[in-house]
Amino acid sequence: MYVSMKEMLQHASEHNYAVMAINCVDFEQARAIVSAAAEEGSPVIVDISPRQMKAHATPEYMAPLVRAIAEDVDVPVALNLDHGDTYENACRAIRAGFSSVMIDASSYDFEENVRRTRMVAAMAHAHGASVEAELGHVGQAAAGDGRTADMYTNVDLAKEFVERTGCDALAVAIGTAHGAYPDDFVPTLDFDRLAELKEALQMPLVLHGGSGAGEENIRHVVSLGINKINVCTDLFRLQRKAMHDKLNENPGIDYMDLMMWGEQAAKQYIKDYMKMIGSCGRYGFEFEGAALD
Repeated sequence: MYVSMKEMLQHASEHNYAVMAINCVDFEQARAIVSAAAEEGSPVIVDISPRQMKAHATPEYMAPLVRAIAEDVDVPVALNLDHGDTYENACRAIRAGFSSVMIDASSYDFEENVRRTRMVAAMAHAHGASVEAELGHVGQAAAGDGRTADMYTNVDLAKEFVERTGCDALAVAIGTAHGAYPDDFVPTLDFDRLAELKEALQMPLVLHGGSGAGEENIRHVVSLGINKINVCTDLFRLQRKAMHDKLNENPGIDYMDLMMWGEQAAKQYIKDYMKMIGSCGRYGFEFEGAALD
């Protein structure tokens, strides 16, 4: 079932679990994501970023592919533009058939973030797509971002931001960062701030930079109201290692078999993660009017 993120994240917010949003650049990853969701009875979100669209996974190719796979299963599947940074990126994604978009104007000042987000939200909602925004700033782990409170989401500003933009979900900054953390580093998260944000906003909240955050942290943020968790770095690393190890074990392996080996490794990881964040067995809720034609 091909849907927008809005209804699935509302359900997750009301029932205290999270949905995986998994970055995807090819057929094998798309099939691993959707088949894992189908087997676990879990909603799922496929993410593609502007960088990935430019380098490999163009929206015009990927949207029909993901939609075709999604329409073969009963569980809800959304295709989301991850960290769209311009109005043009969002328009291109929706024209291609994405069911949801993120506009990330968090590097701008508050008023400019509001202006850009509101403009994308108006356009996306007119086409039946949902919108994620970001307030505060989730930086890069390699640069040491996410460790100082000056980048965190302000609760009072978040309330104003949501009211003025009409976004459907909000990515919040509470101490995580994108990419790979240094070895043996686990971020310290501001759980009190997250609880305050959930209480004030009463809407789906999103965690970016979840890779490397540690299972205990992930379980805790879900219990406090995170409803969408973006997963990229950890999955890409695992899939690459699985294929590398298999190639070393069997240098003569057929290319197709190697790709399928990587797909199965990704699928198992996704299924285990879905169990951790409580999304398994949640597909039975109603998506009244939400399935996209």
